[in-house]
Amino acid sequence: MPRRQEILTRFAAPTRPSIHICKICRRLASTATASAAHASPVEHPPPHAAVPSNKPFVPLRAAYKVKASILLSRPPLITRDLTPFEKSFFLYQRRLNERLAMPFSRYFYYQKGTPGDVEWKRKIKERLTPARDIGVYNAYAKEGWNDEVLVGAKESEPEAQVEALLWDAEVEGLKGEEEQEVKKHEVEKPMPRFTKADEVGDTKSLDRKMQRTLYLVVREGREGKWWFPNDVLVGKESLHTAAERIIVQAGGMNMNTWVIGNIPLGHYIYNYGAAAELKDKPEDLKGEKFFFMKGRIMAGQANLVDNKLGLTDFQWLAKDEMQKTLAPRDWNAVKNMLSER
Repeated sequence: MPRRQEILTRFAAPTRPSIHICKICRRLASTATASAAHASPVEHPPPHAAVPSNKPFVPLRAAYKVKASILLSRPPLITRDLTPFEKSFFLYQRRLNERLAMPFSRYFYYQKGTPGDVEWKRKIKERLTPARDIGVYNAYAKEGWNDEVLVGAKESEPEAQVEALLWDAEVEGLKGEEEQEVKKHEVEKPMPRFTKADEVGDTKSLDRKMQRTLYLVVREGREGKWWFPNDVLVGKESLHTAAERIIVQAGGMNMNTWVIGNIPLGHYIYNYGAAAELKDKPEDLKGEKFFFMKGRIMAGQANLVDNKLGLTDFQWLAKDEMQKTLAPRDWNAVKNMLSER
C-alpha cells in the first residue's frame, strides 16, 4: 500500500526542472533575507494640514509709474577740430610726401610759352613747391630736411591752408612772370564751421554746435524742471511704439525722426521724496520708472503748439550744457547715456 501511494503521488505532482544554485549565490540570498528581516520600517510623516488665515486677500498693486522717454538727438554734422599735434602731423606728412615724390614734370602738363606755363612759373617762384597748402617749402633744397613745423607757425592751421588754396584759385597773372598785374576770379568759399546760432547762443536752433550731438529737452509747465519728453505707457503698447507717440505728441508732426531699436538705452528710478512730490499722489505710489529709447532727427524742428503733454518750452543742448540745465539727481542718472561728442 505505501508503495502504491508513492507511485500515485509522483504522477499527480507537477514536474519541475531541477535548478542548481551555487554556494555564493545561496550565501548572498540568505544575507539579503536576513538584512530585510532586521531593517526598521520606514515612517512617513503625517500630511501637513493647511492653517486657515484670518487676513483678507489683498491684490498687489503697482508701486511705480512706468514711463517711456525718448533721447531724441541730432548727430554731429561736421568733423571735430584737430588738435595741435594732429595739425602738425598732417602738415609734416604732406611735406614728407614732397620730398619722397618724383620732381614735378612741368613740360608734361604745360607747353613752353603758353599762359599756363607762365602762370606756373609765377606761382612756383612764390611758394617754391608744387603743393599749394604746405607753405613756402623746397623739398630739393639744402634745407629740405627741415620740414618740421615751428611753434606758432600758421602753416599747420586749417584756416591758413584754406586761404592759400583760395588765393591760388582766384589770382591769375596777365602779362607774364615779370608783370605784377593780376586778375581775380570769384571762387565759392567753404561754409564757416560756426553759424549765427552759435554767435547769438540760440539753443532752439539745430544749426549750432555742428561738431557735437544735441539732445531735445523740454520743460513741463511754466516753472517745471527740464527733462526729456516722456509719458506713461498706455495699455499694452511697447516702448518703441510709446516713443514714437511721445515724439508726435510733444514736438508735433514737423519732424522726420527715427526711433532706433526696441531695447531701451537705459532706465532711471525716480523715488518721490519731498512732501510736494507726494501731493495728489496715491498712497501706494512710490515713484516713477523711466525707460529711455534712442532716437534721431533727420529734418524738421520741434513745435510745442497744441502739444498733449503740457510742455511749455524746449531746447537742443549738448552734454556739457545739459549738466547746467538738468537737476543734479536727474543729471547723475542719465550722464552715462549721452554722447561726449
